[in-house]
Amino acid sequence: MGGTQLIRLVALLAAVLAVAACGTEVRTTGPMAAGAPATGGLTTDRSHQLRVYFRTPYGSWPAARPARPGAGPQQALDALLAGPTAAERARGLTTALPGGSRQVRARAVRGAVDLYLPWVVSELDHTAVSQLVCTAAAAPGVPGGRAQADVVVRVFESGIAGPAWPVTCDETGSAVPLDVATPSR
Repeated sequence: MGGTQLIRLVALLAAVLAVAACGTEVRTTGPMAAGAPATGGLTTDRSHQLRVYFRTPYGSWPAARPARPGAGPQQALDALLAGPTAAERARGLTTALPGGSRQVRARAVRGAVDLYLPWVVSELDHTAVSQLVCTAAAAPGVPGGRAQADVVVRVFESGIAGPAWPVTCDETGSAVPLDVATPSR
């Protein structure tokens, strides 16, 4: 046996002895009691946050912002019109809403939000419509305690007389006319 082979054999034996000395014995302990269930802040009280929908390359996406006590749809829409914060822009959030200082008005009623737009919906990008509808539907202060997807947003368009356009916000953050929404609503 040559010197190199001898060195390799000694190194291999040393490794085997080191592993054996580590206590590789398997012991059976039986079942053990689990600890307490995990708790945490994965959910928040909807009344203390605004969910404002912005545009991403994949559609609209919500950004959570703190809400002052008594906030409602108007405050959520004002936050939307103010645009994304610097931190939100750094995350890739933008807005599809037209620029300018136009006011969107919102009024919460039982299970619904009346949304008064200064634009005609057909002139808006579809993502802008989703931003408006989903922000209104997710706003705190809508009486009736409905889930966001069950809040009807009645859209009143600038200069168009007649009944409102009833819309909901689906689970993807898109505005869906009520007549094509799921029948359970």
